[in-house]
Amino acid sequence: MSETPWLQQQTQLTLERLRPRLQARLSAQAAANPDGWQDFSRRLDANFPRLFATYYDLYAARYDFFYHLEELLVTAALGWFDRPSSLRGLDASREADPQWFQAERMLGGVCYVDLFAGNLDGVRAQIPYFKELGLTFLHLMPLFSSPAGNNDGGYAVSSYREVNPSLGTMAQLSALAAELRANGISLVLDFVFNHTSDEHEWARRAQAGDPVYTEFYYLFPDRTMPDAYDKNLREVFPDVRPGSFTYRPDIGRWVWTTFNSFQWDLNYSNPVVFQHMAAEMLFLANAGVEVLRLDAVAFVWKQLGTGCENLPQAHRLIQAYNALARIAAPSLLFKSEAIVHPDEVVKYIGPGECQLSYNPLLMALLWEALATREVKLLQGSLRDRFRINPACAWVNYIRCHDDIGWTFDDGDAARVNMRGFDHRQFLNAFYTGRFIGSFARGLPFQENPKTGDCRISGTAASLAGLEKARFDNDPTQIEFALRRILLLHSIILSMGGIPLLYLGDEIGMLNDYGYGRDPAKAGDSRWVHRPSANQAQIEERHDPTTLTGRLFTRLLHLIALRRASPALGAGATTLFDTGNGHVLGYVRQNGGQRLLLFANFSENKQTVANSVVRIQGLAYHFHDLVADEQVTLSGDLDLGPFRFVWLLAE
Repeated sequence: MSETPWLQQQTQLTLERLRPRLQARLSAQAAANPDGWQDFSRRLDANFPRLFATYYDLYAARYDFFYHLEELLVTAALGWFDRPSSLRGLDASREADPQWFQAERMLGGVCYVDLFAGNLDGVRAQIPYFKELGLTFLHLMPLFSSPAGNNDGGYAVSSYREVNPSLGTMAQLSALAAELRANGISLVLDFVFNHTSDEHEWARRAQAGDPVYTEFYYLFPDRTMPDAYDKNLREVFPDVRPGSFTYRPDIGRWVWTTFNSFQWDLNYSNPVVFQHMAAEMLFLANAGVEVLRLDAVAFVWKQLGTGCENLPQAHRLIQAYNALARIAAPSLLFKSEAIVHPDEVVKYIGPGECQLSYNPLLMALLWEALATREVKLLQGSLRDRFRINPACAWVNYIRCHDDIGWTFDDGDAARVNMRGFDHRQFLNAFYTGRFIGSFARGLPFQENPKTGDCRISGTAASLAGLEKARFDNDPTQIEFALRRILLLHSIILSMGGIPLLYLGDEIGMLNDYGYGRDPAKAGDSRWVHRPSANQAQIEERHDPTTLTGRLFTRLLHLIALRRASPALGAGATTLFDTGNGHVLGYVRQNGGQRLLLFANFSENKQTVANSVVRIQGLAYHFHDLVADEQVTLSGDLDLGPFRFVWLLAE
């Protein structure tokens, strides 16, 4: 919604009318902390126009619009007054350096608390390991109170203010956040804001018939409305739970449950829901969380007659939360999780929406290029789609807790003479090991017998061939598998944005098929790539005679090179045609440094013409940072199997 002169006038008038009401309601807090009130007022003045525009767009039709707006501002103010002084200091430093997350030193890690370290105290004990890796960004997978048994890996949240008792307490989480921050590591948590567990207090009150809380969710007395919505909805988990609604005989209602029957979708057309979730968001920010990963952003707004994904109101909702955070927790950043079409992914990225975003396209196409040994789809897609607002950053990863979905655009595939559907079938066969000659050992996830579609589960090492090579006891293939793993990591470390390691990948952990013996996990193949940390294997990381040591040492070398290379911080990424369909090439330039990067996705030696290297590198003499050797263009550039080079012009 554009800010017309009329809207600008109404924005100013509204704030003038609300300010004395806020001052009256918050007089005690303002008297106790006059500097805090001044800071809040300054940020309110600066960000209210954006908040009002988005909130008006969402809720202007409500008769009680101004009441809810006032309540929201009171929620923001109380959140600010509750904010610890150390975090207010962080707010000031981040406002002075808003692009802090673009630095070449940035490196993320992600893990499950229980699987990696047992509990929060265990995570705290691992801080020296995180620092050894060079982490500056630690994403702990959902750790909140959730139902026993199947809870979708913690994504069914029963309370946003309570840690799962088996992991620790909220006080321990805050202490961990503070210690991480003291060690230069930002804490990242998931904000599961599309749905709650059916055991959440709000859901329990709705089940009890409380009219306030029945409006927090989508509850229907019969199938009339669910059937009307279902005409346009896609099935997210078709093999285990067709449809998007669940009948609850205990209350005689149908409930909107996009993902699982125990995850109730929140009704954001109700501004009370927005306000309550804003309070939860600020509570987490005040606990020391610096980045919130916004889960399932595409689904948060429902509208009859649409697919209820990626609607304009979903963006306005996030923009409103963003504006609110700038008022009450200015250092808080958002990271979007939108595993949707690339054209939709990029729409969530912006300084006023999500400053960070997962890059599912890069992840999927890195694996695509490994399978095909060709870079044409990867190169073509990234050339068109990698560029985003320079004030924002991709979070680049090769694996995460979730499955791999082949989210590339069919038009991009057609431009390189591929049929999207057929190519996805090939990739599914390749990465499940059904394709003859495949090195991969993955499992299908959510295989749909009606369409032949599925996604892929598996650890990075198993998908890259290490599991098969070790089983076959083939030294050559073991080395090739290690090189594939390092090749993929070299690209996420150098492509631009924040690289993210799924902890365990740095030591080459393989698939864990034991999940099939756990009834709560057996139906979800994603648990195959969520193994418990192998402490004995971690202890081998400095032993060069072990596979773990061979991988860890080489990866740590790449991480150190990244930290020492200004070109790999903020700045442009320029992809170019290398003239060799097996070799990816790109230039990174920043801080007076220019790096030329090549990566061979083939197990055969490949050559890049002398002229390509000279034109893109603007030199004849280079230093390959990876091999620490001089490269002089006396001829063409030769790249061995799965070799990559980072060339610094001399």
